[in-house]
This record gives sequence, structure tokens and C-alpha cells, in this order.
Amino acid sequence: MPYKFEISKDKAGEFRVKFKAPNGEIMFSTEGYSAKASAKNAIESMKKNGPDAEIDDTTD
Repeated sequence: MPYKFEISKDKAGEFRVKFKAPNGEIMFSTEGYSAKASAKNAIESMKKNGPDAEIDDTTD
């Protein structure tokens, strides 16, 4: 199974996006969105902007 985005509904009825690794582990989850279209827009934004995102390491 490849990496994948998963849209689900939480207990409050909001849509959330989970990014899952091939082993099924959830690598991250978004905030809740009231509309499914907003969750889909979040996925498209991550796909578009993610490859160029800088890394902010605050552990130093």
C-alpha cells in the first residue's frame, strides 16, 4: 500500500485529513473542517506547497 491521504469524519461531524504511511500509521492529521470541499482543498494545498516547504527545527 502506498502513502495516502484519507478523509474521515470525526465525532463532532467535521472532516479531517489523515496522511498515512504504507504500514497504516497516521503520520499527521489536520484540524477539523465543516465542509468536505475544505478538506479536499487542504490536500491539494499540501501536495502543491509541501515539496518546497522549509524545515523549521526549533530544537537547537
